[in-house]
Amino acid sequence: MDDFLIIRLSSLGDIIHTLPAFAALRKRFPESRMAWVVGGKGKEILDFVPGIVDIVVVGSPGWRGRIRKKNQVAIDFQGLIKSGFIARLSRSRLRLGFSRPNLKEPVAEFFYNDKLPAVSESDHVILKNLRLLRLLGIDDERFEFPIDLTEDLRGRVQAKFGPLLARGQPAIFNVGAAWPTKRWPTENWISVLSSLKNVAISPLLLWGTPEEKTASDVIGKATGVAVAPFLSISELLALVQSAAFVVSGDTFVLQAACALDVPVVGLFGPTDPKRNGPFRSRDLVAYHEVACSRCYRRTCKTTDCLRLVTPDEVLSLVRRIVKSHG
Repeated sequence: MDDFLIIRLSSLGDIIHTLPAFAALRKRFPESRMAWVVGGKGKEILDFVPGIVDIVVVGSPGWRGRIRKKNQVAIDFQGLIKSGFIARLSRSRLRLGFSRPNLKEPVAEFFYNDKLPAVSESDHVILKNLRLLRLLGIDDERFEFPIDLTEDLRGRVQAKFGPLLARGQPAIFNVGAAWPTKRWPTENWISVLSSLKNVAISPLLLWGTPEEKTASDVIGKATGVAVAPFLSISELLALVQSAAFVVSGDTFVLQAACALDVPVVGLFGPTDPKRNGPFRSRDLVAYHEVACSRCYRRTCKTTDCLRLVTPDEVLSLVRRIVKSHG
């Protein structure tokens, strides 16, 4: 029986979106050895995924030797030249990947010896990942996320926040995003949170970079909402799991909340919520079509798509989710 080498290096949200494919693979081949090649940050997520025998961090000592095995199937979910080269480097007898229309870097297809016929890029990216398993005879479209956070981790997060979490489940407002085009304006967050002062929730501002921390501090000072301390990726997962709901742009925090079955309000601009957003019927999305919608640009002179998402609209969605799940 072959073993499997999963290749999904980054980003954190994309690693989350690959977990259902891993779960389906694990169910079909429960006796096979499963290894995963990942970037350094992603290891913190995979540490809490049962069934991965070896988490191989690219660039760590001896990582190339750990992935080389002939009696192995390498599956590249990333679709880049780098990830395709890692599949080839692994010397796996079978190297699976997407075909040219579904690759971020089409040259990657030359590293595979079996490719999935083109699939729709309009469906959710989780479905795209699951469909790659059709090359192994697996036709499973269930969204399952095998993340098993420990009680020790939850306890550390509880201790870190102290009285704040003792008041009840936090309502997380994540103000940051890796792309500038995904960041909702600071003044809009202030408007929404100021209007929620009489709502029975325990709001908490979340951030990830120094720039986002600065924005959070401004919002917190204007509204009186608590600002979270710096959190590791694993601590962030535990905090999100404890939340009543999450309001966030299209970023890792949103993907984590969806995976952990936490209600969300997603704020979308240049990316497609149908492809990258929430997938449960109870979740809510603020999104407006413009002429250049779904451009997936990291920079933009106007960000008209995101600016059309108004504080009144988001406030209405938050009130709906509080009423349903608060």
